[in-house]
Amino acid sequence: MSGNANTERKTPKMNWRVRVALALLLVLATITVYVTNRLLTDRFTESTRTRAELRLALYSGNLLSELRQNAIVPQLLARDPSLIQALDTADYTASTRRLISFVEEIGAASLILMDVDGRTVAATDRNRLGQLHKAEGFFVEAIRSNATVFSVVQREGGGFGFYYSRRVQSGSEVTGVIAVEVDLQKFERAWAGISDAVIVTDSTGAIILTTEPRWRGLTEEAALARQTPQNAIERAIQATADWTALPPDAYLQGEAVMRLENRIPFRGWRMTSFTTYASVRERVNGVLALEIMGFALLLALSFYALNRRTTLRMALFQRESAELRALNLALQREIAERKRVQETLAVAEQTLEQSSKLAALGEMSAAVSHELNQPLAAMKTYLAGARLLLRRNRPEEALSSFGRIDDLIERMGAITRQLKSYARKGAEAFAPVDMKEALASSLSMMEPQLRQRQVQISRIMPDDPVRVVGDRLRIEQVMVNLLRNAIDATKSERNPKVDIILSAGETATLTVRDNGPGIEDLDALFEPFYTTKQPGDGVGLGLAISSGIVSDLGGRLTARNGQNGGAVFEMQLPIMGDDQTTQAAE
Repeated sequence: MSGNANTERKTPKMNWRVRVALALLLVLATITVYVTNRLLTDRFTESTRTRAELRLALYSGNLLSELRQNAIVPQLLARDPSLIQALDTADYTASTRRLISFVEEIGAASLILMDVDGRTVAATDRNRLGQLHKAEGFFVEAIRSNATVFSVVQREGGGFGFYYSRRVQSGSEVTGVIAVEVDLQKFERAWAGISDAVIVTDSTGAIILTTEPRWRGLTEEAALARQTPQNAIERAIQATADWTALPPDAYLQGEAVMRLENRIPFRGWRMTSFTTYASVRERVNGVLALEIMGFALLLALSFYALNRRTTLRMALFQRESAELRALNLALQREIAERKRVQETLAVAEQTLEQSSKLAALGEMSAAVSHELNQPLAAMKTYLAGARLLLRRNRPEEALSSFGRIDDLIERMGAITRQLKSYARKGAEAFAPVDMKEALASSLSMMEPQLRQRQVQISRIMPDDPVRVVGDRLRIEQVMVNLLRNAIDATKSERNPKVDIILSAGETATLTVRDNGPGIEDLDALFEPFYTTKQPGDGVGLGLAISSGIVSDLGGRLTARNGQNGGAVFEMQLPIMGDDQTTQAAE
């Protein structure tokens, strides 16, 4: 009941916050739409103006290029010998064909050849043959001038014709006029396919080219004052009737359009374009529609989330008491389970402790058996040799064998003391050890086995002593194990061979390489009780004990298979430093 009362007190406060959040969302939406409208309007208007300016510059360049391309034609044709001869002889039978061949190369609208009386005697348009142009400006001005003249002639049916003309002379006598009509109407037809309205005015301000035929011959002011037909400008007016945020450049029927003007460097001509705002409005409205849709979706999701949250809260309140009761029962069961597990764990710990003791005792027994096996085998060999020497009445040599047996007995005692120290893991007294001497002692111990097996031993050792700090007995123990394994690995070889390499650098490295079959499982090689020997030949503790000894001395024992077969073992021990040498000397 208390939880429900708190919920009822929190609900009005939460509803007030929700109303404020929704109001802020609506204000944010309004501001975002307003700012977006202003920014995008300015941006898209500027981009539309830039495109219109580029388009106007392109139109002006094309128009000027066409005029300049045709300006040189009358001068070239006025010097054509065939045309001059035709005017002199009044024989024009081939003149029309020649003009037609020229017009295809020039690209002009038409070519007209007139005699001195202004009569058309040859033309690319055969319908013009015989027409009189004595009163036309392009004929009169050409007769009077000694240069190429340009004329704009208004046609009877509307529109204008554009002509370059030049008089034709035979010697010093004027015999006729050649005229080139420039095809500028093709630009009107190309401009009519866009949404812009384009006009070209001459130096007097009269419209001579336009996309609106009714504007020809009028001034710009008079043309804009006339009611326009159903064309691009009227569509622009309809599309921009509500456009009040833009600065107007010109007005058509009281509505604003964008006006751009460009001067053409030809006889004072000017080109003007009127660009609609329809594309700007469409692009801006598209972005605004997406923003409004986004805010509408956000508002709908907010209402849905609030409704969903209320529904979930009511469901959670109904399940809260049942979940608390179930949780209490689960906690009671967990406490009982923990007590039972603790009791079972105590029994398991006692069992594990006893098993560990037995395992340690077994490992110690196996280690003692393995480490004493080698000295005992050597003692057996020496005793057999001593018996044989005594039978042959060679007691002095027999005493030498007994001396070696005494050394082996001392070594067995050291091994047992050493194995006892494994359990204590206490501090050991290390001393400088010459690896060369330790290796010589190990080889001496293995001498009976080497003679019996006839193993070829190859030794590579430096001249200077190789000293390390450690326990010599334990180092010799590792060496003997490595030599014993190498000899056993070559049992199946016809020519057994063992290479021993001792080198000194940052570490003292002893390498033992055999020509046996190699190592099958390198990962399990140093694990206790792992062996590849036959039962009775070994228990698999030699390498495990040797690896532990080398690790205790600060080095490492590694194994790999040789490139040419066989196994390669490397024992690396830290080389004795100068400070350690001084301490040993003291």
